Amino acid sequence: MKLTRPPLPCLPPRWAKSGYLQSLFGNYLSAPPFSAPSERTEIDLPDGDRLVARVFAPPPEVRTGKREVVLCGFHGLGGNCDRHYMRRIAALGHARGCTVYSVNHRGCGEGRGLAKGIYHSGVAADLSAVFAEVRKRHPQALLIGIGFSLSANALLLCLGDGHGGPHHKPDAAIAINPPIHLSRCADLISAPHHRIFNLYFLRGCVRYVREREADGLIPKGRYPVHLRMSLQEFDDAFTAPLGGFRDRNDYYQRSSALPHLPNITQPTVIIHAEDDPFIDPRDFQRARYGSGIHLHLERHGGHLGYVSANQPYRRWLDYAVGHYLDQLLDAHS
Repeated sequence: MKLTRPPLPCLPPRWAKSGYLQSLFGNYLSAPPFSAPSERTEIDLPDGDRLVARVFAPPPEVRTGKREVVLCGFHGLGGNCDRHYMRRIAALGHARGCTVYSVNHRGCGEGRGLAKGIYHSGVAADLSAVFAEVRKRHPQALLIGIGFSLSANALLLCLGDGHGGPHHKPDAAIAINPPIHLSRCADLISAPHHRIFNLYFLRGCVRYVREREADGLIPKGRYPVHLRMSLQEFDDAFTAPLGGFRDRNDYYQRSSALPHLPNITQPTVIIHAEDDPFIDPRDFQRARYGSGIHLHLERHGGHLGYVSANQPYRRWLDYAVGHYLDQLLDAHS
């Protein structure tokens, strides 16, 4: 499938020229209103854990064509399906007549207390289980997966049959700012000049541990995490042992999507910003790609920021994802 870039680039305003500022302001800017009704649903995982998703049914007056389309969206580290970027993706799909599954990872959002296991950048098997269940519920639908950051890496792992594959796959996918080389990303985000971002992510990670302690899922104090540690230290103390890895280096190696990109044949868009503060664009420039991948490297955007002076609500990412969604839908209509 031949995909083309959106005509308009991300044009940062003067107050958001750097990737650092893009990442910061992109997290706090207002978003288009979206108030469509949704239903709560649970998805069983093979090990007995459960995920909770919000399902937005398409409005009856909007249709994507003859074929039903289902979008499955997955959030990033420390997030849930109520994060603004998840609701914006749900709005994009809803406006195009798609059924949208907005999925919480293990223990996140409404899924708190329903999973003994944890989520991390390598949960390709969890995404596989979601895709299998959605296919069972919508057997004739076109299935599109959309992942942000941590989930974007897991989505690419799933498509490339990495870490526990082979996997159930969507028909097409969009991966946004995926940390495909986890050890390099961990080095960058743990650097002293990125202390504010390390603390931002760490707050969510430590809160996740405390919630699991409060819910009786792990013994209190067994995993000594705190806000003064780096994300690398957190991965050594918590992610690796509970995720079934020897240590953080084993986790980073086995969960990075980079070695599995050549195996991807499904139509897959990777959107990444060259000024992302903690994902090195050189990893994408040097990577080998399978026949299905369309790589979109944008000059500006930071990490999930994409603050642009030439878009409504300054949200260039919504414009770009909408552009690629339309192309994927047209190709499968």
